Amino acid sequence: MNKDYFLFALNSLKSRKLRSWLTMLGIFIGIASVVALIGLGEGLRTAITSQFGFLGSDVLTVQAAGIAFAGPPGQAVSKPLDDDLAKKIERVRGVDVAFNRQIESAAMEFNDQQQIVIVGSVPVGENRKIFERMVNLQAAQGRLLTENDDRRVLLGSDFASDEQFGKRVVVGTRVLIKNEVFEVAGILEEKGSFIFDQSAFLNEDVMDDIFGHTKTADTIAVKAKNADDIPRLKEDIEQLLRKERDVKEGEEDFTVESPQSILESLDSTLFAVQLFVSIIAAISLFVGGIGIMNTMYTSVVERTRQIGIMKSVGAKNSTIFTLFFLESGLLGAAGGIIGIVLGLIMAYGLAAFGRLVLGTELIQAQVSWTLILGALLFSFVLGTLSGLLPAVQASRMQPVEALRT
Repeated sequence: MNKDYFLFALNSLKSRKLRSWLTMLGIFIGIASVVALIGLGEGLRTAITSQFGFLGSDVLTVQAAGIAFAGPPGQAVSKPLDDDLAKKIERVRGVDVAFNRQIESAAMEFNDQQQIVIVGSVPVGENRKIFERMVNLQAAQGRLLTENDDRRVLLGSDFASDEQFGKRVVVGTRVLIKNEVFEVAGILEEKGSFIFDQSAFLNEDVMDDIFGHTKTADTIAVKAKNADDIPRLKEDIEQLLRKERDVKEGEEDFTVESPQSILESLDSTLFAVQLFVSIIAAISLFVGGIGIMNTMYTSVVERTRQIGIMKSVGAKNSTIFTLFFLESGLLGAAGGIIGIVLGLIMAYGLAAFGRLVLGTELIQAQVSWTLILGALLFSFVLGTLSGLLPAVQASRMQPVEALRT
């Protein structure tokens, strides 16, 4: 019997193809928007998370405030960090170690090709091993830098492919960095983060020689003794820096951030964008629901005589209600299926287009089965709820009055 109901409702929709398509328009536009937006948002969130995932939960970074996206940390700042701040931060209760890092951009040349790359310093002395543990530094080829590596460089994993310079960089290769010759000591393991995969690393004293020591730090890495103390440490370090840099609360010219706080900030921004567009999509879904209701009311009016005939041969009110109720549900479900397909095409298509145009792997799409099933269920429920009143109206018709129409 349920199969007969389904076939009857399906044939009814087929008999009104154009009207059915127009009715589903609002549904699949809304569902497509939601699937595409959430898919792109989740993909971007996963990609961004991977950029900071290699850092532990017990790490803080201190930077001078500057113009956003103006280059590596420490660039385009009006008041750089003094290089003696690290020692003062290290005396804060709960801090295990704090050390300066230099981060510069420089021209790197190989295979007669040149690119601008980020060059980061590797601390000297005892801080070297701490730094390697903090960022889980592992060499996939060759080895890590040692204290005596004056003319050797450590490269990120992306340089092991031919995409960077048209030819793979291997251990022992010589490259030019700021017109200085360096031998490649090792290639790092891939971390899935451009912060490391596309960077070069030199010993701190070597960087001081070729870039010039200015008695400032581009960033200060801070490791806490206990990860649970990070919120308190952040406040204590901020208080120390306000005093050292003579600024008031709310007027800070520096930032103290943990990887988790950065991710939370980005996550809230992405959520706000998703919420805004989802509201717009919800309006489209509401309009689609009104369209289904209007179509079902029209269908009840057009099929009044058919309803009368069905009732005169013994069809119950519940049977008539089920037929119209199922028909509206099929409209919603069909709109949902089309919307999901369009949403998947939009999400993965736009992500691929973005990667191609911008040349970055950060733009990704990630659509889960939970999202797909949820969107399909929602569209079916929306369709059935929109057809509820028309179905009730059809089921309550009197056979005699219906046949007179």
